[in-house]
Amino acid sequence: MIEVLYGAGPEKISGMSTEELRSTFLIEKIFMEDDVRLVYTHVDRMILGGCCPVKKAVSFGDGAAIGTPYLLSYREMGIANLGGPGHVEVDGQFFNLANRDVLYAGRGAQRLKLSSADAANPARFYMNSVPSQVDYPHRLITRAESKLLELGAEKNSNKRSLRMYIHPEVAPSALLLMGITDLAHGSAWNTMPPHLHERRMEAYVYFDLSPEDRVIHLMGRPDETRHLVVADGDAVLSPAWSIHMGAGTGPYAFVWGMTGENQEYTDVDPVPVKTLR
Repeated sequence: MIEVLYGAGPEKISGMSTEELRSTFLIEKIFMEDDVRLVYTHVDRMILGGCCPVKKAVSFGDGAAIGTPYLLSYREMGIANLGGPGHVEVDGQFFNLANRDVLYAGRGAQRLKLSSADAANPARFYMNSVPSQVDYPHRLITRAESKLLELGAEKNSNKRSLRMYIHPEVAPSALLLMGITDLAHGSAWNTMPPHLHERRMEAYVYFDLSPEDRVIHLMGRPDETRHLVVADGDAVLSPAWSIHMGAGTGPYAFVWGMTGENQEYTDVDPVPVKTLR
């Protein structure tokens, strides 16, 4: 069973209540224990997923809900491990994923199996899947193999380390981009200054927050912003028309995934903070 979100245009959000905004753009508690949660969004047809295998391995891959023989018959997927050591098996190929490793599963994969190395320190697998018409082999991208960008500044409270994993300069894909951003100690702001990219949508999952902390995720048009209060393990949809930026009340990190017309990471339209409303 796959949950479905239809998204909304910028003209809709001005009249949305907090609950309507959250139910349209926020996926709460995406990591299910001993099961896979999959959410299909009509925002560029991305599928977001989460799984925390504790007592048993979890298998999935059926495509009946999307009208294909297998989930990845015509899709590609990135799987990031945000917890303890884990394993992913893709049609008999076995991959070991440490914390902040990412697996690329290419088009045509039929059966995926997720498991943890230690039930006391389970893996947390986060998934992004998008349509694909190109065949690329399954590939593990370790944290050490990712491309590191150091961004922001301590004086602006937005110093952060951005790592590209599924990206043309690291591991090729058809249309999926995926990476992980960690904030430096004492920094709170991410994706600063904010921007738009009309040719791509983006999705996030926030993680490594304490139970008491939250990220205030800002979205909406630059001249009419809204916010979502996000907890650990919550995912956010960011349509192409929306800004995305946020600040946390404590330490946090996030996975970003993108798809759309191109894979040019710099294809963005910056929005000066002073113009926000």
